[in-house]
Amino acid sequence: MSNIFPMQTGVNTKGKKTVVKKKHNPIKGRKAIDHLDIKFLGRYINDQGKILPRRITGVTATQQKAIARAIKHSRHLALIPFVASDLS
Repeated sequence: MSNIFPMQTGVNTKGKKTVVKKKHNPIKGRKAIDHLDIKFLGRYINDQGKILPRRITGVTATQQKAIARAIKHSRHLALIPFVASDLS
């Protein structure tokens, strides 16, 4: 059984093409992305601390670059951890 990612079109198990809806842009017309806004940047990081890709978040390429830059900057300021804490 093949796994299809959320933003990909492909062929399902019965041979029919699947159509995937385009995600709406959650940022829309926001001008600046602030590296101090941890709550906003937390939406674009998974539980392991990795930056989520564009196909998952639905932002444009320019916005994705700005988000990645802001996340990296806030990591250097120790506002966001580089990796998730291990609870085991």
